[in-house]
Amino acid sequence: MKKIITLLILSTVVLNIHCQEPEETESWSRIPAVVTPGTGTQPPSDAIMLYGGTGDLDNWVAEKKGAVKWIAEEFLTVVPKSGGIKTKKSFGDVQLHVEWRTPEVMKGDGQGRGNSGIFLMGKYELQVLDSYENKTYYNGQAGSIYKQHIPLVNACLPPGTWQAYDIIFTAPQFKEDGSLESPAYMTVIQNGILVQNHVELKGPTAFIGKPKYKSHPGKLPLMLQEHSNPVSYRNIWVREL
Repeated sequence: MKKIITLLILSTVVLNIHCQEPEETESWSRIPAVVTPGTGTQPPSDAIMLYGGTGDLDNWVAEKKGAVKWIAEEFLTVVPKSGGIKTKKSFGDVQLHVEWRTPEVMKGDGQGRGNSGIFLMGKYELQVLDSYENKTYYNGQAGSIYKQHIPLVNACLPPGTWQAYDIIFTAPQFKEDGSLESPAYMTVIQNGILVQNHVELKGPTAFIGKPKYKSHPGKLPLMLQEHSNPVSYRNIWVREL
């Protein structure tokens, strides 16, 4: 008797599936916007070009007071002891493309060789460093979320070679009382290789101590770090998500 009942139930399920039409699972709720993909140094059609190699610093201001002192020509180059730079516009969730190059002539070692950083919202650092045959602590090498997440692999090219980061960043969300509702997440592809896979950030990156979230605005400027090394940047563009 149990076998007969089971067969009847299965037959009913099969009949119900066959009675459905394919149109019932089609969605017409949102029309995807048309975006023309970028080619070479040309960004996608909906991207904001933050630095395209024209010497134009209209999108940037000094991290501290005063004018931007970095060398701005075909590419942006850090001037040691001049301070970092940040975008005039603020961002939250983004897709960010940044190309960077450490000096061809190697000086120093560890954290002292080709050191800079890309700070999402000015708080969450993706490390820039010459990590080609250059040993340092693993959560501080290129491709790391500084002192939080070791990169899956070392995808660095030799010093003096242009490299690329493609970053997907999800900004943290805070409740009205200032407590954390959802953390930040980051995915990073370096030179075409996945090095961070949707990792959860534990708070703003810190040089000393454990990271801890503190409520902040939903959008803040991007920042490029000056760390006493003449690192260069080019082809920087961002898509707001």
